[in-house]
Amino acid sequence: MNPISVLLIFLGVFTAGYLYVFIKGLMRDAREGEVLAPKPLMALVSFIANFFDTLGVGSYATTTSMVRFFKLMPDEKIPGSLNVGYVLPTIIQAYVTIHGVSGLGVTVPPVEVDSFTLIILIVAAILGAWLGAGVVSKWPRRKIQLGMGFCLLAAAIIMLVRLTVFHSLEVGTTGLTGIKLVIGTVGLFGLGALMTLGIGLYAPCLILVTLLGMNDKSGYPIMMGACAFLMPVAVIRFIRARAYYPPAMLSMALPGILAVPLAFKWFQWLPLTWVKIVVIIVVSYAAITMLMTAYRERGTEAATRTASLEGASA
Repeated sequence: MNPISVLLIFLGVFTAGYLYVFIKGLMRDAREGEVLAPKPLMALVSFIANFFDTLGVGSYATTTSMVRFFKLMPDEKIPGSLNVGYVLPTIIQAYVTIHGVSGLGVTVPPVEVDSFTLIILIVAAILGAWLGAGVVSKWPRRKIQLGMGFCLLAAAIIMLVRLTVFHSLEVGTTGLTGIKLVIGTVGLFGLGALMTLGIGLYAPCLILVTLLGMNDKSGYPIMMGACAFLMPVAVIRFIRARAYYPPAMLSMALPGILAVPLAFKWFQWLPLTWVKIVVIIVVSYAAITMLMTAYRERGTEAATRTASLEGASA
């Protein structure tokens, strides 16, 4: 059995584990009185974000921008909700790019990538996500706002650099060796941890592997595969800590599944340059507004902390 087949078997195992934890968490939420019916506006956000996510734009920053604009969930629930709600669309993306697919009017060949590089970088991202989710799920609201605000600014800068400098990188290797593999492994570990904060892994991952000499196309199974494996791992901690927004979960998971095959089918006709420019503007807006909110709420959090300390000493 070749390494890619083994990887896909594990992807199936991770998918089954995610579904078990996800459904069990929703059943717990329903028992506690949470309304889980799909919300049309959140479903539209999910569809749009996952459509462009499949094209490599990324769904985390775009979703955060739309969620904050329409006030669809509390800021402190955004990182966990992104990780919990977008697992299934990402798994479909990973399977298509690694294995290829033909059917239902969609034919996508597997993307050529070195199997050893793919597996090593995926494992590094998983470890980063496990450690990162354990930290982020316990953070207070303002700390999450600051973290996401700065990460969104970083994401906007990364997307701008990618659009202007790395827009055409078809030449390069399909894998990494030696010190480049070490750098890539450390980089994916860090990106896996940051992803639990809601920054998204796609654009940074593509820039990293292309800087290390890989061609642009071979980065797709790495970034999609890494997310497909690390997100179910992070989900366990987010659901245990209740660090997500239950009413949005079905609206995030189901429309995204429909968006992925449509994106694979129609991507060649879309003017992606202009799409990415709009995304950069929207993400920058979300970052600035989130940082401004954190600044305005700094006194509120300090007052709450002081009251708690006074109450404990009384």
